[in-house]
Amino acid sequence: MPSEWKIYTKTGDDGTTSLIGGTRVPKYDDRIEAYGTADELLSWIGLIRDQEIDSSSRACLLTIQDRLFTLQSTLANDAVANTRPLPLLEAVDIELLEKEIDRMNEVLPDLTSFILPGGHTTVSYCHLARTVCRRTERLCIKLNETVTVDPLLIKYLNRLSDYLFVLARKFTKDFAVDETPWKPRV
Repeated sequence: MPSEWKIYTKTGDDGTTSLIGGTRVPKYDDRIEAYGTADELLSWIGLIRDQEIDSSSRACLLTIQDRLFTLQSTLANDAVANTRPLPLLEAVDIELLEKEIDRMNEVLPDLTSFILPGGHTTVSYCHLARTVCRRTERLCIKLNETVTVDPLLIKYLNRLSDYLFVLARKFTKDFAVDETPWKPRV
C-alpha cells in the first residue's frame, strides 16, 4: 500500500463509491450491499477468532477471513473496466470447509432436532456469523439476477454457513455447555 494512501478520499461524499476498475455506483447498489455484508461477516469471524478457542479453529478462521476478502474483491470487481488480476476462490476452498465439517462432526453427537443458539458467548458469535453468512449468500443470489456472480462464491457461502453451524456445536462441546433443542409446541 502506498505511503500516501489515505483513509478518506472525499469521493464518496456524494453517495457513490468506486468498484474495482473505477466505475462509480450508488452506495446502495446491490453489489455494494453484497460485499458490505460479506465485510460484516468477516468482522464477526474475527470476533470468533479472538475468543479462547483451539489453535486449529483459530487458524481455519483466519484462512476463512482471507477467502472472504477474496470474495469481496470478486464482488467489487467491474470485470469490464478492471484490467488488474484479482485473487479467486477455488474448489479447494470449499473442500477445506467440508473437511473441517466432517472432522468436527466425527466427535459430535448426532443432531436429532433443531437447536436454539446460545449457551456460551462464543457459540452465540458463531450463530450470529452463520446468519450474516446466510444473508450474504441471499444477497449474492439476488445480485446474480443482474450481474454474473461466480457460482463458486455462492457455493462457498453456503458451505461456510454449514461450517459455522458445526463450529458452534463443536464449541458447545469444547466449553461443556448444553445444546438447547427446539421443542415446538404442537
